[in-house]
Amino acid sequence: MIARMQQVTLLLSARKREAALRRLRTLGVLHVKNMAPPLSTDIDALVAQLGELEKTILVLSESTGRDESEATSSPAEGTSDPREAITTILSLAQERSTLEGNLTEHQQINGWYERWGDVSRSSIRQLRDAGLWVRLYVGDRKTIRGLPPETQIFEERDETGTVFFAYFGETQIDRLDFREESVPEIEAPELRRMLAEWEARIGEIDEEIFAMKSEESGLLELRSELEKQLELSNVLHGMGEEEQFVLLQGFCPVDTVESVKEAADEHDWAYLVEEPENPDEVPTLIRNPKWLRIIEPMFNFLGTKPGYAEFDISMPFLIFFSLFFAMIVSDAGYGLIFVSLGFFAQKKFGKKAPKEPFILLYVLGGATMLWGLVSGNWFGFEGIGRLPIFEWALINAISAFPAEAEQAANLNFMMYLCFFIGAIHLTVAHAMRAFRVINSPKALAEVGWIFIVWTLFFVAGTLVISKDFPGIGMPLLITGSLLVLLFANFQKNIVKGFLTTLGDLPLTMISSFSDVVSYLRLFAVGYASVTVAASFNGMAVGDGITGIVAGLAAAITLFLGHTLNIVLCLMGVIVHGVRLNMLEFSGHMNMQWSGQEYLPFKE
Repeated sequence: MIARMQQVTLLLSARKREAALRRLRTLGVLHVKNMAPPLSTDIDALVAQLGELEKTILVLSESTGRDESEATSSPAEGTSDPREAITTILSLAQERSTLEGNLTEHQQINGWYERWGDVSRSSIRQLRDAGLWVRLYVGDRKTIRGLPPETQIFEERDETGTVFFAYFGETQIDRLDFREESVPEIEAPELRRMLAEWEARIGEIDEEIFAMKSEESGLLELRSELEKQLELSNVLHGMGEEEQFVLLQGFCPVDTVESVKEAADEHDWAYLVEEPENPDEVPTLIRNPKWLRIIEPMFNFLGTKPGYAEFDISMPFLIFFSLFFAMIVSDAGYGLIFVSLGFFAQKKFGKKAPKEPFILLYVLGGATMLWGLVSGNWFGFEGIGRLPIFEWALINAISAFPAEAEQAANLNFMMYLCFFIGAIHLTVAHAMRAFRVINSPKALAEVGWIFIVWTLFFVAGTLVISKDFPGIGMPLLITGSLLVLLFANFQKNIVKGFLTTLGDLPLTMISSFSDVVSYLRLFAVGYASVTVAASFNGMAVGDGITGIVAGLAAAITLFLGHTLNIVLCLMGVIVHGVRLNMLEFSGHMNMQWSGQEYLPFKE
């Protein structure tokens, strides 16, 4: 759930503000909001230092020497001052960048010599002094054949109809109507010497940078120190100031307000604690029980956070995402692979890595195994699911391999099931909104939307799979529409609210119908997964394996085919499984995902 926040305003003595900030940093609970733009030369200097530091760390992280297995030097002991390392490393990186630019530029010239050979500019000049004008041209074979027989040319090279040739004229004005190429100013031997020197120096620079890899830990410590200094400077210069006093404002969870009050009483700070004025300014702190925190890695991966006034959808996201994952992957064998990978990864990393990602993988893999078990799909082989050990769990209505006579019924049931899941998912969204405003007439509007969603579910079944539209459908639609029209924009002037809602309602209902139908993607992508797996199995096994070579080829085909299918399934989960939660579901909750991270001012 999203932790409730309080807005705290502190009035401090200007002379004692640095001491006050140190005390607040020790508390580590106040998310500071700047009262004024934090402008200072100190801040500019710190930002510049951090920029250089980030470049330095990036250079070190990318450094491997010429070849780590053949490196002539190993990382040396770190220096006592990381700032010296920054200067040295950035200087070397700048020198390397300059040399690489020179290499790129002069390698193009070297490419010219590779096409023409070691043509000497001085030799051409000497020939001109002797009265023989040499010009270099590029032309096509057919045009060259049309030149007069007396034309003196020498072909250097012929590349699939394009000819590089030299023309020998008797005067300066003798020219041919071809593309002329100029001889580089630098001679070939000198160019190659320079290229060799630059390449050697770049190698030396790489070795020198690699030898400084031991500085990385000191640089990381310096980065942490500078970030803390920058944070302190931003807070210090972002206060409101009036004569001998400064004003500091921020937000903290309600259960930590007492610690701020105690510090304020102890140090004679004036304070005001109140409900936040603007929810958009309030940071979001989500506190969930341990079992529910396993979904946090997914939100971190997506980079999403609800606004303070929005909803924490961790629980419905975890439940429905697990179901969507299982239906899209749709293979018990793949689920077993996910669980096994999670087990071995957790065993390898042990306590070094957080548990949540591994537990989430177990949940998703377990859900996939369960869906694959009841649908009879193990690595795309129908026979495995029909084994006595597994067949007891098979549900024919959702079987991945229905009998020919049952295919139409199976298809219709799966589509109807997807609509049903969509209706439940969207019902949860509106139910959460209704609970939020349970003491307001607007809750009735959310109930109305629930009625409309289920009406649209019946409509989808009628239009897509020709199910009979139930008699309850029309009363649900009428009742739901009236509730939405009357209470969605509830105000004293009921007619005005009614008309305001009426203008948007038809388009919103059409959009909601599209949302319900969009849950078909669960069946479509899952069906594609089964088809791809079965196709690779057919390619690999076919009518049987006739020998060792055929068996080896079959094994390779199965491995590559199923690996590709797993990758496609995971892409489908990201594209479709996440979408249904982040767009369709969140859209019905009016989620904007506008939250900012709760970052308390702390040591």
